[in-house]
Amino acid sequence: MEIAKLGEFGLIDRLTQDIKPQNTSTKYGVGDDCAVLHYPDSEVLVTTDMLMEGVHFDLTYIDLKHLGWKSAMVNISDIFAMNGKPRQMTVSLALSKRFTVEDLELFYSGLRAACEKWGVDIVGGDTTSSYTGLAISITCIGEARKEDIVYRNGAKETDLICVSGDLGAAYMGLQLLEREKAVYYSQIEELNKKIAEAKQNGTYESQSSKFKVQSSKLQDFQPDFAGKEYLLQRQLKTEARGDIIQRLREAGIRPTAMMDISDGLSSELRHICKQSHVGCRIFEKQLPIDYQTAVMAEELNMNVTTCALNGGEDYELLFTVPIGDHEKIQQLDDIHLIGHITKPELGHVLVSRDDQEFELKAQGWNPLQR
Repeated sequence: MEIAKLGEFGLIDRLTQDIKPQNTSTKYGVGDDCAVLHYPDSEVLVTTDMLMEGVHFDLTYIDLKHLGWKSAMVNISDIFAMNGKPRQMTVSLALSKRFTVEDLELFYSGLRAACEKWGVDIVGGDTTSSYTGLAISITCIGEARKEDIVYRNGAKETDLICVSGDLGAAYMGLQLLEREKAVYYSQIEELNKKIAEAKQNGTYESQSSKFKVQSSKLQDFQPDFAGKEYLLQRQLKTEARGDIIQRLREAGIRPTAMMDISDGLSSELRHICKQSHVGCRIFEKQLPIDYQTAVMAEELNMNVTTCALNGGEDYELLFTVPIGDHEKIQQLDDIHLIGHITKPELGHVLVSRDDQEFELKAQGWNPLQR
């Protein structure tokens, strides 16, 4: 169905008609000029992300359901990175005419699944037209007690530096998808070249059946993802680490500084150091790297440490804790101690596996560098 047949408000009704609020702070959701929220005893956290087709995602290899999931999760992750609880979300979309109502229903199915996982209410948004592809703008609203909020500026000298999960897998997943996309388009280009040559030398009619067979095979093109499923999952099915936040609370650990890893560990750690006015020292041998990440990096002739430091889109949590929490941290699964905070004059240091020291440079993804 064409979106124009429903119109803006008809589309909103169709996508949100059965959404029921889960949070007591949601007094009124979709259906009026504003959502109504109520937070009498806590601070309100607000984060916004914009995702642009061709910059942040490629519909060649991410379907709309996974895109909806990921769009929600990257915002939910920001609330967790402040040690808060995500509660509400608004969703704004700019759409070109190539999208149908059914496409938007797929997007919303992924979006709603992510919200339902973390108890987030969809309370509003906007839709408009686009001449340049799909644009997604999401705002997530959360809450936290004033004393629980963790900023980037709280790291202190001798604090331990920790990360959840593993690093570099999402970036390797992207490289894998880009490689298979390049293979696919190179085969199309080669076939079009052969067809053009056949037409030029007058042999196209005699070879047309062969070209049709080759074209049909390209339509059934199957990328080579065997043994690399984890990398695809990390790139396409982003997970916000609310489980880590819960684990830290249960262990009685309050991070001194924290943020999620969207643009790469090196960039994010330098953000914490800059805002906390401290230095850092991390160790290459302690960086958590999955086996599939290492194998893929070797296959592509890339340095796996560079991928882990700068790849981005891991959406793991990077945080610092007082040195007195060392024993507690060691007892928690899926949390890794990778270094410690130092005096600012000692700079930002990466200690290699052979004990050489290098400056930790912020080489993560920069969306404005085109």
